[in-house]
Amino acid sequence: MSRYTIAYAPVAEATLKQLPSAERFRTTMGRTLGQDPYGHGSRAVDRETDRREATVAGVFIRYHVAQNVLKVTVVRMVPPP
Repeated sequence: MSRYTIAYAPVAEATLKQLPSAERFRTTMGRTLGQDPYGHGSRAVDRETDRREATVAGVFIRYHVAQNVLKVTVVRMVPPP
């Protein structure tokens, strides 16, 4: 079970639905960024610690971390070509 809840902004959710392996992606997100959103090769965007980007299961994502409520919100997803 993930420590952080993973949520998707509408644009990211639409991209997720188009992935052929959407369920696998959700599972991988829970095991990686759901446990530690500051690890797994992620990096801060514009020096803002809670605004981050990473590549998960081959998909580039940009996300925000809300530490006070243990929530990761994916705001953008770019699947591999």
